[in-house]
Amino acid sequence: MTSTESAESEPFAASPRRLGRGTFLIVAGISIVVALIVDPVARGVLSDGQIIDLGVLELRLAYNSGVAFSLGAQLPAIVIVAVTATITATIGVYAWRTAPEVSRLQSIGLAAIVAGAAANVIDRILDGKVTDYFHTGWWPTFNLADVYITSGVVLVMGALIFANDTRTESSS
Repeated sequence: MTSTESAESEPFAASPRRLGRGTFLIVAGISIVVALIVDPVARGVLSDGQIIDLGVLELRLAYNSGVAFSLGAQLPAIVIVAVTATITATIGVYAWRTAPEVSRLQSIGLAAIVAGAAANVIDRILDGKVTDYFHTGWWPTFNLADVYITSGVVLVMGALIFANDTRTESSS
């Protein structure tokens, strides 16, 4: 049996299209650190009510004591932290377990989702609220961690759709 046949016969064998847990941790870890560095910088630069116009996007300081779109803002902070931390941990465990098995794109997407969620949980633990600073005028103000979550979801969905398209083409 050749090495190619061996790799094909093992469903979770390493391949150039897959990343391992180490890469998942590195991507998620660096992303969390970057988001947690950007938040206090945004607070410092924008704290005096300053608005920086970047065209389609403005930088303006806002705080969110709820979750997405300020839902649950009236709930005690400990409830929001407990719920979001539990969801983040669950997604993190799933991502950790599947990292060696999923495509590179899906692994990076999962790392982005976990990083964004974790950064928001940490921000909420430190301040009791999430710091937001990207403002479009037509969408609620958001932060870099939210960009990670959204981008991660798009990457995971794209990877799943692409994988399904590839399977459909190969079976026909």
